[in-house]
Amino acid sequence: MSHQRGGNNRTEPTLNAKPLLQRMRFDNVRETPYVAPPQPQVRYLRWLLLLLALVLLLALYQESRNHFYQSAFWHWYASKLTYTVKPGAAAKITFPAAGPFDQRFGYSSLPLWQDSLQQQGFVLSAQSHFSSELQRYTRYGFYPPYQEKNQPGLTVLGCQQDTLFQARFPAFQFSSNKQVAAPIVAALLFVEDRSLLTPSHPNANPVLNLPRLGAAVWSQLQRAAGIPAAAAGGSTLATQLEKYRHSPHGFTAGTTDKFHQLVSASVRAYAESTNTLASRQRIVVDYLNSVPLAATANHGEVHGLGDGLHAWFGADPASVNALLKQAAPYTAQQALALRQVVALIIAQRRPSYYLLQGRRDLEKLVSSHLLLMQQQGIIAKELASLAMQQQLTFATAAAIPSATDHDFKASTMARSRLAYLLQQSLYQLDRLDLTAHTTIDTKLQQAVSQHLQQLSQYDYAAAAGLFADRLLRPGQQDKVRYSFTLYQSSDSGNKVRLQTDNTDLAFDLNDASKLELGSTAKLRVMVSYLEIIAELHRLYAEEPVETLQFLDIAPQDQLTAWAVQYLTQHSGAKLSNMLHAAVQRRYSADPKESFFTGGGLHTFNNFNKDEDKLNPTLAEALQLSINLPFVRLLQDMVNYSIYHGENSSYQLLKDDDNPQREQYLRRFADKEGTTYLRRFWQKYRAASPQQQLEIFMQSSRQTPERLAAAYLYIGPDSSLQQFSSFMQQQFSNDNDWQNLYSKYQPDAFSLPDRAYLSRSHPLELWLLAYKQQQPEASFADAVAASVEQRQEIYQWLFKTRFRSARDNRIRSMLEIEAFWDLHQRWQRLGYPFEYLVPSLATALGSSGDRPAALAELVGIILNDGKQLPTVRIEQLDFAVNTPYESHFSRPPARAVQLMDAEVALTVRQLLQQVVSSGTARRLQQGFNSTLLQGGKTGTGDNRLVQLNNRGQHISSKALNRTATYVFYLGAAHFGVLTAYVADETAEQFSFTSALPLQALNSMAEILLPYIEAPTPDCR
Repeated sequence: MSHQRGGNNRTEPTLNAKPLLQRMRFDNVRETPYVAPPQPQVRYLRWLLLLLALVLLLALYQESRNHFYQSAFWHWYASKLTYTVKPGAAAKITFPAAGPFDQRFGYSSLPLWQDSLQQQGFVLSAQSHFSSELQRYTRYGFYPPYQEKNQPGLTVLGCQQDTLFQARFPAFQFSSNKQVAAPIVAALLFVEDRSLLTPSHPNANPVLNLPRLGAAVWSQLQRAAGIPAAAAGGSTLATQLEKYRHSPHGFTAGTTDKFHQLVSASVRAYAESTNTLASRQRIVVDYLNSVPLAATANHGEVHGLGDGLHAWFGADPASVNALLKQAAPYTAQQALALRQVVALIIAQRRPSYYLLQGRRDLEKLVSSHLLLMQQQGIIAKELASLAMQQQLTFATAAAIPSATDHDFKASTMARSRLAYLLQQSLYQLDRLDLTAHTTIDTKLQQAVSQHLQQLSQYDYAAAAGLFADRLLRPGQQDKVRYSFTLYQSSDSGNKVRLQTDNTDLAFDLNDASKLELGSTAKLRVMVSYLEIIAELHRLYAEEPVETLQFLDIAPQDQLTAWAVQYLTQHSGAKLSNMLHAAVQRRYSADPKESFFTGGGLHTFNNFNKDEDKLNPTLAEALQLSINLPFVRLLQDMVNYSIYHGENSSYQLLKDDDNPQREQYLRRFADKEGTTYLRRFWQKYRAASPQQQLEIFMQSSRQTPERLAAAYLYIGPDSSLQQFSSFMQQQFSNDNDWQNLYSKYQPDAFSLPDRAYLSRSHPLELWLLAYKQQQPEASFADAVAASVEQRQEIYQWLFKTRFRSARDNRIRSMLEIEAFWDLHQRWQRLGYPFEYLVPSLATALGSSGDRPAALAELVGIILNDGKQLPTVRIEQLDFAVNTPYESHFSRPPARAVQLMDAEVALTVRQLLQQVVSSGTARRLQQGFNSTLLQGGKTGTGDNRLVQLNNRGQHISSKALNRTATYVFYLGAAHFGVLTAYVADETAEQFSFTSALPLQALNSMAEILLPYIEAPTPDCR
C-alpha cells in the first residue's frame, strides 16, 4: 500500500492485533531492562569471590578452633610491652588512673607520693622505665601485661631486714590450680565459663566466648528494640578480672571500656606463650583469690572466695576446701561447704544485695544451680542433693586475721609515720603494695620491750631496785607506764633504734603527748641563756674597751651588763671562755622573794629545803636541779628580751621628748602589732572555736575574774546561762556568776583594760573574738580588720596618768611579748608546741614538753649544735615486680647548724656533771663503764588547781605524774626514758626522776653491749 503526504489526507497504518493484545495484557507489569548474558570472565570472578568467602569462613572456623594466628599476634605484641627498673626517675611511665585495685594498692597515687616524699627528704632512687611500645599502649588506656598481685599489703622491716609487721589482704589465697578442690572449680566454670579449661585447644583465647558473647549481643538488641529480654553478660572470667581490677569503679562504662578489657585481657593471656593452658588455669585461681564480695563492718572490703567464706559465713576457707576434696560418702558438712561456695560464686554479681537484703533470693538461686549441676553430672548426685537440703547461716561479725605484728609498739610507730608521710588512714595503708624499711633494731626493741613489760611484775621490779624512797612502794609497780626511745646519730640522720613502752595502747607517749616534765625545762633555759651570751659575744667581743664603757644599758638588762663587763675585763676573750664564765655566775636559791610574773605576784620553792640558803653557780644549780636560780635566770632573760637593743621597749619609753615620737610610735605599733597578731594567728590557726578557748585557758593561770573578762569579750553575745555553764565547768561552785556577768559586759572596759584584767595580750583577745565571728577569715583579713586596734593597744602605754597602774600593765604585756621571743628560741631547737605560758614558772616546766622533743634537743647538743633529721623510715619500696615499681630512699643528711658548737660543748659538759655529781649520779651503779654520758632529770606533778575570785588556792586534783631522764650515751646514742602515771591514781605516787634512772640502770646489761658494739646492719 502506498502512502500519500499532503493536505489533510492522512492514511493510518494497518493495526497488528498480536502486539496490541500483548500490550493490553501486560500494562500493569513493570518492564525488566534487558541484561546481556554474563561474559565468561565475570562468571570466573564470581566463582573466585565465592571461593575466597568459603576459604575465609574455613579459616575463621579453623582459627576459632586452634587460635593459631591470634595467638602468634598477641604473643608477638606482648613481647614488645616491656619495662625495666633503672636508677632515678622514669622518663617513660604511665600510672593507672581509676581502677579499684590500682587505687587500693597505691599505684594510682604514686605520682602524688613521688612529689610529696621528695619534699619530705626522700629521693627517688630507682623506678620502672617503660619501653616505647608499652608507653604508647598504656596511653591508649590499655592495662600493662604482668603477673598481677592478688595478695599485696604493707610490710614493715627492721634495720636487719627482719619483719616487724606484715599485712596481707585477702588473708586466704589458693597457691595454684591444683590446690583448689575440684567442685569449686567445677561450680565456677558452670556459672561463668564452661569451656575455659578445655584441654583440646591449647592456644585458645580465654577472653572470647562466642556463644556467650552472641547471647549477650542478642539480648541487648532485643532490649534496644523494646522487646523484653533478660540481660545476658558477655564477660568471661578473663575480662571480669580486667574489669573489677582496672575499670573505673569496677564497672564497664561503655564500648570503649569493653574494648580496653578485651585487648588487655588478650595481651595478658598470651604474654608468656602462645599456649594459654597455664594462663587459663591462672585466671581461675586469680579470680577465686581476688573476686570482690562486698564489705563487712569488722573486716572492710572482702576479696576472694576464702575471705568471703570467713566474712559471710564464719567458715574456715582451708577447712571448706579440704571438705570438698573428700570423696563419698558425703556428709552434711561437705554439703554445706559446697552450698557456701556456690552462693559466693553466684553472689559476686550483686554482692552487697545478696549479703544484706537479698539472702532469700540467693538461697533460691543456689538451689536452682545445684539442681542444674546435678542434672548435668557436674556435681555428684548425692552431694548435690544433700547440699540442696542445707541452709546458709550468715555470720558477718567475724573478723579476718590479716596482719602479723611482731612488735606492736615499733610497728605502730612506723605505721603512724607512714600514714603521715602518705596521708593515708591505717586501713588504707595496710592494703598498699608497699615494703617499708625502718631504722628499728628489732632484737634490741624486743629485748627492751620485754624488760619494760616485766617491770610491772613484783619480782622483776624488786630485782630492778624499784622499791625505795622516792621510787615505788610494793603494789604500785603495775600502774606505772614507761616510755623509752633510743636514737643513733649517723650520716643519714638521727635514727630511731628503739621506741617502746609497756602499754597495750596505740597512743605514743614519747612522740604524741604534752606533759609537764618538770626540771627538764631547765635544760632549755640553760641553752637559751648560753645562746644569749653567744649573741652578746658576737655583738661586743670585737668592740674596743672604750666603746663598751659608754654603752647605754638599761638597769634591768643584767645579762648585757654582765657580758659588757666581762669583755671589758677580758678583751678579745674567746666564746668558749666567756661561756665557761657565764655558767659560773651565781644566783640565789632564796625562795622568800616574790616575782611579778604571769600578771601577778608569785613565789617559788626549791625541791629540797636545804638548798634555800645556797648561792650556787648556774652549773651547780643545773647539776642539783635547784629551782630558784633558774627562776631568777629566766627573769634576767625576759628582761634581756624587753630592754636590750636600740629598738627595745626601754629605749622607746625612755625618750618622751623625741619630737618624732608620735610618728615613730605609729610605725612601731603597726609593725609590732602585726608581728604579734601573726604569732597569735599561728597559735590558733588549726583550732575549732571550742579548742581556741581551751588553748587560751591553758596558756596562762586563770581565775574567775580573769576568765570572765576574757570570755565576755570573746563571746559578747553569750547569755547568762551560757556564761554560768562555761564558768561552772572551770571553777568551784562558790562564785556569783551573775555578778561577774554584769561586771564584765562588753561595753564595760576598753580592749587594753580588758586584756590587763584577763592577764592576756590585747591582740590575742581581739583575734579570738574576731575568729569567733569570722571563722573563715584569712590572716590578711585579720590584719586589715585590726588597724585601729593595733594603734589603740600601744597608745595607752605612753599616757602619764596613773603611772603605777600603767607600769604594771606595761610589765604584763612586755612579759608576754618576751615569752614569744623565748618561744621562738625554743621552737627553733625543736620545742613542739605553739606557745609558752608567759610566767617564770616555765623555767620549772609549767609550759609542758614532749619526751621526743627533749631528745631532739640533746641530739643537737651531741652533734656539736647541728640538727640532723630524725629518721624512722629509711626506704620505701612500692609495687615491686610490677610496671610501677618505685624505690625511695634517704640521702645523706644535710646538717643544719642551729647552735654554736661552743654552746653545744659547754652544755654537753654540764650534762656530764649531772651524771658524775648531780641528780643522775645513780646511773653510776649500772653504767660504770668508761662510756661518756650525760643527761638531765625532771619530775612533773600535773594538777588541776581550783581558785577563788581572788586567785587563792582552794583545792587541787592530780591529773598525772611524770619523771623523765633525757640523756646521751657515748658519742652517737641519745634518748629519753619517761615514767608516767595517769588520772587520779597519780595522787598516790611520790616518785621522782630517780625512778626512770633506776629503770635505766636495770637495762644496762641490754643497752651497753649494743651501744659499745652496734649491730653491723644497723649503722
